[in-house]
Amino acid sequence: MPRPVHTVRDQTVRDQPVAPKIELHVHLEGAVRPAELAELASRNGLRLPASSPGELAELYRFSDFRDFMRVWLMTTGAIRTEADFRQIVVSYAKEAASHGAVYVEAIFTPAERVAGGECSWDEVFSGFCDGAAEAGEQLGVTVRLTVDVPRTANLAVAMTTAHFAVKYHPRGVVGLGLGGPERGFPPERFAPAFRRAREGGVGSVPHAGEGDGPASVRGALESLGADRLRHGIRAVEDPGLVGELAARGVVCDVCPTSNLRTGAVASLEDHPLARLLDAGVLCSIGTDDPAMFGTDLGAEHRLAAALGATAEGAYRAGVRGALCDEATRARLEQIGREFSWQRVG
Repeated sequence: MPRPVHTVRDQTVRDQPVAPKIELHVHLEGAVRPAELAELASRNGLRLPASSPGELAELYRFSDFRDFMRVWLMTTGAIRTEADFRQIVVSYAKEAASHGAVYVEAIFTPAERVAGGECSWDEVFSGFCDGAAEAGEQLGVTVRLTVDVPRTANLAVAMTTAHFAVKYHPRGVVGLGLGGPERGFPPERFAPAFRRAREGGVGSVPHAGEGDGPASVRGALESLGADRLRHGIRAVEDPGLVGELAARGVVCDVCPTSNLRTGAVASLEDHPLARLLDAGVLCSIGTDDPAMFGTDLGAEHRLAAALGATAEGAYRAGVRGALCDEATRARLEQIGREFSWQRVG
């Protein structure tokens, strides 16, 4: 049996045990570090706009969300085979486990992978699902998967994504999400796809309240039946909405570095996390696109701590928000009960 991941020690904080962590917001395509991206591109016979990991790291620099999307499409096109999909799941699970992760709910965007014509929907889903299974067997970290629909896509693409999410639900696909630019692309038109997913046992985890305000959050809740919100931070612009999130126990997956790098917030001091927590909103902590944002799960938790989040609070929000089966939830709860939280502050 693999060694329990929550007993590892974070090499950046050598005098403390690592708290167990649950990550509910990480895009696998955006978690590929430059050296691995170069390897994948070479294996697939592709030329990237840079030739070394250092030069690729420079490509990951961007000025705002629009520029980020340009970099995203330019770099993630190198990830295109079933073996690639499997590899990047295992790679990120290993990285997350080194920071104490015991459960990861990871995101991939199948429509973008299929669009180039190099692979089929089944190959994309099979590769990611195989990677999740391998991560559990080799690393002892539970990986479940959610799939994003690009907001710029049409309803037919969304319905196809929902169909395959349901098909692969028995293999660990637990959620349907909505990603990409919020402003100008409201969630309501995707309601039929999310209804199809819910009918097949797949949860709803749209991005909302990052690039647009409370209307986007309300649309995600009311039209898409959101079980959890990815980001959700701009709900603070509507106190009534914040109260509703707290009363309903809706978890917001907060990614501090991402919000800074994309310009969703101007500075760490302006970040809404503290206000959400003070209002009783449950907030998990995620990396979003850690390779592209130059961060990792440990660093995000340290930033969140500076804003008033506790390791235990983030973990318990993760347990609440996870779209896992009840046996897995019971195991995660047990890990939380048995860990000495006071030892990490």
